[in-house]
Amino acid sequence: GLPLKKGRHTLLTALAEEERTLIFYESPVRLVKTLADFIQYFGADRPCSVSRELTKMFEENARGTLQAVHDHFQQKGVKGEIVIIVGGKP
Repeated sequence: GLPLKKGRHTLLTALAEEERTLIFYESPVRLVKTLADFIQYFGADRPCSVSRELTKMFEENARGTLQAVHDHFQQKGVKGEIVIIVGGKP
């Protein structure tokens, strides 16, 4: 996971330059804020996928740009285990 406060800016700044795909495990409570941070550091047009409740009956996958996925989850409540996949820097 990501640091909650200390070191978060430094880590996200470094990860913004990463060309490989990034994978994060996140709390449903922090999902929308984390996606907003990703938009700020990685750019709104970076491709991403957010998967919820993988391998379970209510599995959900949202794919698109960081902005589109952020907007999707901002409009609805989020429960369960969350995996965020973000495309590397082009």
